[in-house]
Amino acid sequence: MQTSSSTPRQQTLYYVYDPMCSWCYAFRPIWQQVQQQLPAHLRIQRVLGGLAPDTDEPMPLATQTMVQANWHKIMQTVPGTEFNFNFWTTCQPRRSTYPACRAVLAAEIQQAQAGQAMLTAIQNAYYQQARNPSDTSTLIELAAEIDLDAACFASDLNSMAIQEQLEHNLALADQLGAHSFPSLVLKTQDRIFRIQHSYTDATAIVQQLSIA
Repeated sequence: MQTSSSTPRQQTLYYVYDPMCSWCYAFRPIWQQVQQQLPAHLRIQRVLGGLAPDTDEPMPLATQTMVQANWHKIMQTVPGTEFNFNFWTTCQPRRSTYPACRAVLAAEIQQAQAGQAMLTAIQNAYYQQARNPSDTSTLIELAAEIDLDAACFASDLNSMAIQEQLEHNLALADQLGAHSFPSLVLKTQDRIFRIQHSYTDATAIVQQLSIA
């Protein structure tokens, strides 16, 4: 991934995702492996794509059925991925992922790496613990559990500054043409490459980066 000169090309790998995207959750182990294999000069930029805007309306039954079917498909497709289906009986599902997106941004205000800790906490809460990250109360609980200042987090969560950051992320995802999640987009000095991701083979992803 270097030019003929001694200076590496300027490259950014964009990872576009949503904290409540079930395929992003399934991709998490492979994405961790990919990051460990990347060259040092390749910059990673995470971008929140936003699956579903804010709403207080309950998720329609047809949508609930569709999402549950998707969970079953993922379990069959990506070995080792588990879901807690108690979520559908213990929680009031809403088709609203923007609160979880804002939670990642609000966490990052307090600590540089807290966004990733919040992402992991959201995914674990949603898919393993049957808790609802569409609810502000759940997000504040998670902030406390990852040792953030919960009061500051609650104040930041729905602030104008965080909303503007989210809108910037959404606009960038659109500019990159990332309309499904997860998406990997490599940007060099003069070109943009869409990287095909695999849910089971990190090497296949890294090899694409080496020839782009």
